Amino acid sequence: MSSPPSAPRADLPDVADHSVPFARPLDWVGMDNIALPIRISDGVGGQLQVAASIDLSVNLVNPDARGIHMSRLYLQLQDGLAREAITPAGLRHLLQDGIASQNGLASQARLTLRYEALLQRRALESDYAGWKRYPVGIEATLSDGHLHLALSFAVEYSSTCPASAALSRQANAERFADDFAAATDLSVEGVHDWLASERGLAATPHAQRSRAQIRVELRPQFDELPLVPLIDAVEAVLATPVQTAVKRVDEQAFARLNAENLMFCEDAARRVASVLSSDARIARYQATVAHYESLHPHDAVARVSGSNP
Repeated sequence: MSSPPSAPRADLPDVADHSVPFARPLDWVGMDNIALPIRISDGVGGQLQVAASIDLSVNLVNPDARGIHMSRLYLQLQDGLAREAITPAGLRHLLQDGIASQNGLASQARLTLRYEALLQRRALESDYAGWKRYPVGIEATLSDGHLHLALSFAVEYSSTCPASAALSRQANAERFADDFAAATDLSVEGVHDWLASERGLAATPHAQRSRAQIRVELRPQFDELPLVPLIDAVEAVLATPVQTAVKRVDEQAFARLNAENLMFCEDAARRVASVLSSDARIARYQATVAHYESLHPHDAVARVSGSNP
């Protein structure tokens, strides 16, 4: 049997009450990269527990205080996360408790959480399904009783270059003209067979895996953090999110979607902005899209931001 915990010793030195050199208030004091589990929505009405990296800090308003009660802040966070799911109301409670744990030393608190959301996504045509991970960040600040919330996430998609597609179509048309220059009895069947042969593909447009990194400042009156709805909306407007488990029918459907949605990075940024600018839950947004070029050794990047009325 384990022995009961011993009572804290009263004779241990405590330097927290010593005088403060260069006394002044501090903007933020706390801990970064705390490893703790959190409970998040699974997108279908339930909850999941995931590992998170957390930054938590409070302001130090008393210039003569040596420091904050760091261990109290940590223990409050650990206990609070065991009780509270990650919702706007839950984040407010965590921050309120963090301020209260300081016994008047702090009046503001802020919290940043980073984790990976694992969402199941269905294939385009078949009955296959697989899991995709989405890096997520949540920022919450409580100041003067006002809760400020920001949500960030990233979506990966495929982008096919419109210029490369046009050049490829021209190359295919020129080969067709060369191969059938002397033909006098063209038929639908003959053209079909030529298109299905290796001769029917003189060039292919270049495409690449791409990424949209999004940060939105949320209006705090909503009950839930709209992570899954926003991911769904961004993937829908981009139209070519990367896939998980696929059959050939899914791969062909993906190829069709790429042909129907040729995109420069500028096009992708405007598509993303069209979704974010029309969402009533969002006060302000920033989005960066990066196309990891297969033609060049550098990336093509576009950024867009805005405020919603």
